[in-house]
Amino acid sequence: MELVLMYVASVLAIAAVVFMLLKKLDIKITLLGVGMALIVIAMAMGKLPTKEFNDFMAPFNAIIDQFKATLPKAGLIILILGGYTAYMSKIGANDVTVNTLTKPLRGIRSAYVLVPIVFLLGNVLSLVIPSASNLAIILLATLYPVLRKSGMSTLTAAAVIATTATVMPTPLGGDNVAIAQALGMDVSTYVFRYHAIVSVPTLFFMAFVHYFWQMYLDKKDLKKGIVRQEDLEIEALKTINGGFLYKTVYTLLPLLPIVILLLVYVFNLLAKGTDIGMSVELVSLISFVIAIVCELIRKRNSKAVLEDTESFFKGMGNAMGIVALLVAAGVFVQGLKSIGIITHLQDVMTTANVPGFTLPLILVLLSAVIVILSGSGTALFYAMVPLMAPLALAAGISAYAVTVPMGLAGNLLRAVSPVSAVVVIVSGTTKQTPFNIVKRTAVPMVAGVVFMFVLSMLFFL
Repeated sequence: MELVLMYVASVLAIAAVVFMLLKKLDIKITLLGVGMALIVIAMAMGKLPTKEFNDFMAPFNAIIDQFKATLPKAGLIILILGGYTAYMSKIGANDVTVNTLTKPLRGIRSAYVLVPIVFLLGNVLSLVIPSASNLAIILLATLYPVLRKSGMSTLTAAAVIATTATVMPTPLGGDNVAIAQALGMDVSTYVFRYHAIVSVPTLFFMAFVHYFWQMYLDKKDLKKGIVRQEDLEIEALKTINGGFLYKTVYTLLPLLPIVILLLVYVFNLLAKGTDIGMSVELVSLISFVIAIVCELIRKRNSKAVLEDTESFFKGMGNAMGIVALLVAAGVFVQGLKSIGIITHLQDVMTTANVPGFTLPLILVLLSAVIVILSGSGTALFYAMVPLMAPLALAAGISAYAVTVPMGLAGNLLRAVSPVSAVVVIVSGTTKQTPFNIVKRTAVPMVAGVVFMFVLSMLFFL
């Protein structure tokens, strides 16, 4: 009877979370509420002590404990990164970076040569502008007219822009920070040693597929007499004024934390026995101070510069939603653990004789369904982060065989969902239906998922 109750409670809990995801409602309170309910059920089943008054406060204490565990580690990193990104936007460094990196493309007149170049460049820019929607808006304003003038069809240009924010390896990404914390390792080590060896080849493979798929569909449309030559008037970003030194420095500033972390990682590899301890939060704060000094030199107005630094702290506040999602996911997982379902599944997986790729495949397929139907896999991913290592251990496989493919799958398949924010924005701006854009994005992205999954299994199983 206890086993039946455990499974019923688990299925209902997961169903509630999936329902909220499909409804595209805020998932944080659902994860918190369901997690607390599961803890209450565990108490009723006698799995948690209830003799003292404080024990009845277990559901609330679970939230407090998760905040205490998350804020000093992954939470602090995410807050600082949110502040640094906001400050880069405030001082205009992000605009300079976008302008510098996209300007050389204006001289290229071959439409299909631009397809893989823009795709890869857009992924590089996602290091500076991590939001897929915001990046698409900027590229629609800056690159879309350039692509159209080169002779690129509307749908090809739209598809490339819709797929620019995918799986660029970055230690500044909140998802990578969360995974590294769950695995008990440095985020730079996780990204550069494990994530990058799968994500970088996948990016080049998708660029290759993009090139041939867009060319094939353009020729197919041409044979059918379908011509889409809508001209759009999109207001371009403001002109970047300044000398070579200014543009060079401010192009580098948004990328400075990544550059420093990469240099430190390479140095530690080359100088065996040496370990320069440079955490993401430390590097971000150093970069923040360097940016302030640059602003003081440029503006020569300390009052204005110091006022602008307020955006850093406001950016930290805006990033609190991600931290709250991590906490809510932790409470949800704690609820599942308290009723015993996690231990039971671990026992089942330990004794089951199934191929090693079964668990990663199931999780990738689950991510695919949720992302395509809801347009976002963020909540599902963060909810699964605390479970990845224990489930991988129970299945007898490397944790990286779970974390890498699941983390990459959600980001890749976002552009395949007709209800995702980035597809809706691109379709609305280019005056195309979401399904026409998804037809253009599906093959490169799905091919990327298959490629990265095979690569992950080859490397980590």
